[in-house]
Amino acid sequence: MILAGKRILVTGVVNRQSIAFSIAERAQQEGAEVLLTSFGRIKRMTERAAARLDPVPEVLELDANSDENLAALREELAGRWGKVDGAVHAIAFAPADALGGDFLATPRASATTAFETSAYSFKGLAESLSPLMADGGSLVGLDFDATVAWPSYDWMGVSKAALESVSRYLARDMGADGVRVNLIAAGPVRTAAASGIDGFDDLCALWPAQAPLGWDADDPTPVADAALFLLSDLARGTTGEILHVDGGLHAVGAAPPPA
Repeated sequence: MILAGKRILVTGVVNRQSIAFSIAERAQQEGAEVLLTSFGRIKRMTERAAARLDPVPEVLELDANSDENLAALREELAGRWGKVDGAVHAIAFAPADALGGDFLATPRASATTAFETSAYSFKGLAESLSPLMADGGSLVGLDFDATVAWPSYDWMGVSKAALESVSRYLARDMGADGVRVNLIAAGPVRTAAASGIDGFDDLCALWPAQAPLGWDADDPTPVADAALFLLSDLARGTTGEILHVDGGLHAVGAAPPPA
């Protein structure tokens, strides 16, 4: 088991369809001890999802935009575990008026919220956990390819581009302590967060037709298994990387029109 004895924190579980849920489930199967985080009205949903895991992990309180919550999380984990071997950042949010195709009309406050929650929070989580990773560790974030402008993705796309840059700077600054920082650029997966993105179904239709390996938007396990690799010692020489798990679509151009 490639995560035997490791202590892994997983954020962003909303329900059983969440990519983060699949990561937590597979991490347990590979020997890790797992804790989840959530907050507010979503926490009850997270706890219901957690009840389907074996063993059932506790759900700790964390609003990643709260410095007080991040400090409290560090203290909680220091008391429970003493150290953290890995953490998964699966946190992203953009207000409705920051998505949907009217990019120019997005208010400053909505763009700021998208950036703070989806990109800056990765730095906040890393800073919170760094004292507990004095002997090294792995931070893994969930990305969506930000090299192009996707329909309707708008300021979430901008925030993912910022997340990619944040990841590189974290890799630079945390490497001396043996902490690896990587992202997974996943293909579209039907999650609660994705359901709120106008045009998401069009992406789901596009992907299996154009990805060289095909793609199943209802199966998060390829993304989860890639996360296990990055969390494990098998990836001990890898940091600052964006690992595409998208059936290969990022590597090819548009498919030719049907004859």
